[in-house]
Amino acid sequence: MNAHAFTSDVAFTPTVKAIQARKGSRQAYARVEERGGWQAVITPDLAAFIEAQTSVFLSTANGDGQPYIQHRGGPAGFLKVLDEHTVGFADFSGNKQFITQGNLNDNPRAFLFLIDYAHRQRIKIWGTARVVEDDADLTAKLMPQDYKARPEQVILFTVSAWDANCPQHIPQRFEAADVAAALAERDRRIERLEQEIAHLRGASDAAAAG
Repeated sequence: MNAHAFTSDVAFTPTVKAIQARKGSRQAYARVEERGGWQAVITPDLAAFIEAQTSVFLSTANGDGQPYIQHRGGPAGFLKVLDEHTVGFADFSGNKQFITQGNLNDNPRAFLFLIDYAHRQRIKIWGTARVVEDDADLTAKLMPQDYKARPEQVILFTVSAWDANCPQHIPQRFEAADVAAALAERDRRIERLEQEIAHLRGASDAAAAG
């Protein structure tokens, strides 16, 4: 159960609120709190956004408070919403530093940062996370089909609060596969137009000859 008065208190500590008051934004955020603060459950829209992503940043901190950010990627759907509070994914074998796992052993608090450059959207998710080892059924459930990677373990993330940022200052970038598909469609259209032009020229030449 959340011990905070408002869900946004997971980020808006008294120190943060004091700075907001000094810099003029506290009143606006207080109105958000009066409406219930940030959401604490995964809505259908958020679930769709999460499961469409091919990349995520997972932030943890060790027992001394030293932060660490780990990138995780895979095909769309590698992040799976298991229920309205839980996101899970297969943790693929990598360089075997195990910093994230060690941090979570000491401090379960974690943070997910998701950004969609093409649509200039970003989502911040606060919560806790844990590593699950040696659960073949769960690993199989979370492993993307036909994806060539070896699952090391599973990470389950429990959502405490989430917030959507405005698109300001997000550069618009596109996935290579999406660009390739758009270029292929352009080339097909050009080919069709060239064929139509050739046909019309042939018809015009035939009419002139007749």
